[in-house]
Amino acid sequence: MSTKKSPSVISKLLRFLGRYRLFLAVSLLLSAITVALQLLIPVLYGKCIDYAAGKGKVDFDSLQDTIFYILIFLAVCGVGTWVMGLVNNRLTYGIVKNIREKAIRKLQLLPLSYLDKKGVGDIVSRIIADTDQLSDGLLLGFTQLFSGVVTIVLTLVIMLWMNPWITLMVVVLTPISFFVSKFIATGTYKMFKLQSEIRGEQTAIVEEMVGGAGIVHAFGYEKRACERFVENNERLQAASEKAVFYSSLTNPSTRAVNGVIYACVALMGAYMILNGKLSVGGISLLLAYANQYMKPFTDISGVITELQNALSCAGRVFDLLEETEQSAEKESGLHNVDGRYDIEHVAFSYVKEKPLIEDFNLHIKEGTHVAIVGPTGCGKTTLINLLMRFYDVDEGAIYIDGTSIYDVSRRSLRSNFGMVLQETWIKNATVRENIAFGKPDAGTEEIIRAAKEAHSYGFIRRLPNGLDTVIDDSSLSQGQKQLLCISRVMLTLPPVLILDEATSSIDTRTEIKIQSAFEKMMAGRTTFIVAHRLSTIRSADVILVMKDGHIVEQGSHADLLEKGGLYATLYHSQFVKTGED
Repeated sequence: MSTKKSPSVISKLLRFLGRYRLFLAVSLLLSAITVALQLLIPVLYGKCIDYAAGKGKVDFDSLQDTIFYILIFLAVCGVGTWVMGLVNNRLTYGIVKNIREKAIRKLQLLPLSYLDKKGVGDIVSRIIADTDQLSDGLLLGFTQLFSGVVTIVLTLVIMLWMNPWITLMVVVLTPISFFVSKFIATGTYKMFKLQSEIRGEQTAIVEEMVGGAGIVHAFGYEKRACERFVENNERLQAASEKAVFYSSLTNPSTRAVNGVIYACVALMGAYMILNGKLSVGGISLLLAYANQYMKPFTDISGVITELQNALSCAGRVFDLLEETEQSAEKESGLHNVDGRYDIEHVAFSYVKEKPLIEDFNLHIKEGTHVAIVGPTGCGKTTLINLLMRFYDVDEGAIYIDGTSIYDVSRRSLRSNFGMVLQETWIKNATVRENIAFGKPDAGTEEIIRAAKEAHSYGFIRRLPNGLDTVIDDSSLSQGQKQLLCISRVMLTLPPVLILDEATSSIDTRTEIKIQSAFEKMMAGRTTFIVAHRLSTIRSADVILVMKDGHIVEQGSHADLLEKGGLYATLYHSQFVKTGED
């Protein structure tokens, strides 16, 4: 409101009002009707005073009729206000619903680089907590602002008709209230924006501490975690107190100014009564209207705290909505994939100043089993990210079956891949839905067969409701979750497989069984195997040894051992002490 950012945020909010134009029109109409009746009631009160003024001059018939109309108008105002509340609720929560839906859709279109840089807690806070704050501010804003604006306009018209001089005095003094509000509210937006940012950090800390509770306890990090949270909480308290304190000064300051205006109206009206230019009923009516006129300014100033908070939260949500999306999709699809890969002169870096992969070249025939090994940070997982188009290359090209992966849609490309990663992901749903994640129409027999091949059916049968047991990320052990992820791939059996430490959390006995299932699954399929345990990739057709983003060695297990290079060093460092060959 008082910052350069606010008008932009307000204009963005107004765009979401489009589909709710009817509700907006109804709310404005009801505001006009209820305010008009509320302003007419003081006129009737004034008449009642005049009808009852003077000894022996009471007009009982007119007084009775007037009181009847007052009661009718009060009833209509009550019903109108109730209906307007319902309409404003639908308007407000409809807008917030649309913003949340757009934010979720936007999240699916953002590049992985954005999600890697932003904390999960911060993104969750923007979509959930910030939109909640926005809904509170909007609801209060619609309720107060609509009625307030109509009240100000109609009150001025009536007062101008009744007494132009008193009206002119009120209008001349009103800007003082505006200046006071503007002066106090300056900078409040930035305060609330800081509050929202710190709240997002706090959500991220809580998410980290809950999600990694085991690690926190294992490393004795509890005290430091609490200290970190306390430090953040103290900053949030300070920012909140400062923002609310400064914004809360607006209401009493505005009330003080409005009290002065009210007193001026009373003094000027009393002077006019003494000169016979105004009746007692007239001054009562003007005082009532002066109060009605000033009340919206007081109400609106009291809402500034919520509005500033809402606008700062809206700004954070709109920052998310305006993030640059991943590069445009192509319409064409990728069908009947054999799995032949050609990677030509590829260069890539997460940070432009720090190159990771430079002039990378690789040619793979269909059905080849390719193992990728190397020291931590050499680019193994990065290569997988490039193959899947989670990231786009900076230079060069990647072809599958002679077609550039940038000439087909991402969805079409990824539908030909099956991935089992070291980091498992479980959906909060039934076991059945988790296995059928990539094939929702799969039948029970298909799901059971895939589970048996992945050796996950044993523990699934022991669950309370078998395949229909609802699970989440904390319901199963790490090994069980990895077996479910393997079952997913077993169910879909795509033409290209990516196994990134796919058995890292599985016991040795089960791993031996899984390896036989993998061999069956990989038969005739191009497979990329990222491995740290080199014993799992000795049968690979080609082993790529990477270092600093380059392929430094390439060949079979026996050939690479014979060369005595980096692969041989890595291999012997793992197995020579145990006597394994």
